[in-house]
Amino acid sequence: MFYGFDIGGSKIALGVFDAQRRLQWEKRTPTPRDSYESFLQAVCDLVAEADERFGVKGSVGIGIPGMPETADGTLYAANVPAASGQKLRQDLYARLDRDVRLDNDANCFALSEAWDDEFTQYPLVMGLILGTGVGGGLVLNGKSITGHSYITGEFGHIRLPVDALDVVGRDFPLTRCGCGQLGCIENYLSGRGFAWLYEHYNQQALSSPEIVAQWEQGETKAREHVERYLDLLAVCLGNIMTIVDPDLLVIGGGLSNFAAITDGLAARLPRHLLPVARVPRIERARHGDAGGMRGAAFLHLTD
Repeated sequence: MFYGFDIGGSKIALGVFDAQRRLQWEKRTPTPRDSYESFLQAVCDLVAEADERFGVKGSVGIGIPGMPETADGTLYAANVPAASGQKLRQDLYARLDRDVRLDNDANCFALSEAWDDEFTQYPLVMGLILGTGVGGGLVLNGKSITGHSYITGEFGHIRLPVDALDVVGRDFPLTRCGCGQLGCIENYLSGRGFAWLYEHYNQQALSSPEIVAQWEQGETKAREHVERYLDLLAVCLGNIMTIVDPDLLVIGGGLSNFAAITDGLAARLPRHLLPVARVPRIERARHGDAGGMRGAAFLHLTD
């Protein structure tokens, strides 16, 4: 059995999957915030309960925001303060007496989608999250590509390409990102960026769901806004895809629920790619909130 943990600031979620990658059981518990010992115990208790329930010693994979293992072997996860700065993988290995694998939660999202029954046919899968921020991951032959510092897939911190100015205008403001840089595409393509763009051009503050509702009603400003957003998304993805050249692009996050985004991308991408490039298959994410647990569990699938 494959045990997958999705750990965030508020909850530790465990999903248990069988050899056919089917969810058999799940359980959640609050994330301890102040005590590392309590944090370790919460994870170990869930593993022990799963072992007893299924009568096996399951494999353990963990998806967590941040850098799962820095140069000195410690975790960096700002919103999991009880465990950040600790040697989480090493400590769990000692307590659980089994291999424990950690990865970034965005990588686990991409891994979950790559192991979808229909998507396993694609060697190189790119997961793109358009949510509170912009992130994602790359999966090659069923295994996530983490990179030297676990930042592979941090697509949101690529700066706006020069041809984006043809879409947004030469006097477009470059806003400062939380990472400290100017012009990161996360500020314009995330859910909050989607709303910011609308306010910038229309001098009216609306939430992303309100804009989508107006688009569905055929409102002119909302329609123009969505066209502009899709053009900007295609420009930015064109640069990324020239480097990555995936077989499949899976889009998740809150904006993926807006079908116009996935439906409108394929027609826009070719003019931003090399002439010989082929547009990959583009799909919405299929596993939603379960993706973190699934991807973490499947960190052991390529053994």
